[in-house]
Amino acid sequence: MKITTKDDYRLEDKTQLVLKVNYFASLFSLLFGLVCYFFLDIKTVIPFVFLGFAALNFTNTFLLKFHQNLVITYNVTSVLAMISAILITVYSGGIQSPFIYVLGIVVFAGYVTTKVYGKIYLIINLVVVGLIFLHDLSDFNLANDVVPLASKDWFAFLSIVLAVYLLGGVFGKNLLEAHHKLYKSRREIEERIDEKETLLKEVHHRVKNNLQTVSSLLSLQSRSLDDTQMSNIIKSSQNRVVSMAMVHEMLYKRDDYLSKVELEPYVRELSEYLVRSIRDNADDIALNLQVPKLKLSIDTVIPLGLIINETVTNALKYGLPEGTKGEIYIRMKPLNDSKYELYLGDNGIGFPEDINPKNTKSLGLKLIHNLSRQLRGTISRDASKKGTYYHIIFEEIVEEFSSVD
Repeated sequence: MKITTKDDYRLEDKTQLVLKVNYFASLFSLLFGLVCYFFLDIKTVIPFVFLGFAALNFTNTFLLKFHQNLVITYNVTSVLAMISAILITVYSGGIQSPFIYVLGIVVFAGYVTTKVYGKIYLIINLVVVGLIFLHDLSDFNLANDVVPLASKDWFAFLSIVLAVYLLGGVFGKNLLEAHHKLYKSRREIEERIDEKETLLKEVHHRVKNNLQTVSSLLSLQSRSLDDTQMSNIIKSSQNRVVSMAMVHEMLYKRDDYLSKVELEPYVRELSEYLVRSIRDNADDIALNLQVPKLKLSIDTVIPLGLIINETVTNALKYGLPEGTKGEIYIRMKPLNDSKYELYLGDNGIGFPEDINPKNTKSLGLKLIHNLSRQLRGTISRDASKKGTYYHIIFEEIVEEFSSVD
């Protein structure tokens, strides 16, 4: 099944507008020509221009069904209308002819179709009006007024009626209908967006609740174990779940944009939670956070949060053992439109440089490196400072990330 696009609708509206204008213009031109010839006693040029325009424009409009090129039909009509209006204006009083306003309708029709054509016909018709004015000022006359004095009022009346009806009854009416149709479509789109945002917020809320349930279960399980090592492992898993739940919690609370996460409050809340969760005395740890007000995709923030979780957890457990004071440092800054720099670590006791993800059994260290690769980034350890510091260059991920190996 073919799906109608917004361009199809726009073309259809323009086609209907051009067809209505052309058929009405042809009909009025035919009637105007007959009235001029039989009732206004205008026997030269003007009635024949009206009848000629009516015949040629009707033929041009009818041919649209075969060649299906709206631009050709519109431009042929505009040129015919402009030439006809110029001839009728010149032969009905020049710059003082009421029919000169039809040249303005040609410009208006141009802007209705496209901005480019509107500008072209505006310039052309301004030049034409100027030439007609100069022609009337000069002593050299190419054309004389062929409208009898007794018919001038009726000719002016019919010219104004034609201009008003084309502008109001045809262009104005159809543009108003198009405006109402556009307003209705916009309102329907806004309603659908509101509905989808509500559903998306509900999804984030349910995911957050499910993750919190998992976190609670892990917490209960860790408390029931006598094995300290196993309890710590489960506690670490619980913190990883919490770091993901925080992302969905922030997305649920936001009202403006539901696929981007504000990084600074997320990093702060996660870091403070980890310190409170792992250390009995949180006052011993100073958090030095330098995170700008950035908004990153959820596919980026979740692995980024896991990296911060593993780094801070390792720092609190091993780099800064219980009873020691220290600082956890997290700095992030954008490098360009899609790349970012993350520098984080602690000023604790550190660990030997020969330990790496390939020769260690530490899941946290493996996760840090694997998640960095998942963010299409590079990771290196800064050995110039006391403690453990990582320098990570990564990209924002806009698609769903793959699972950690």
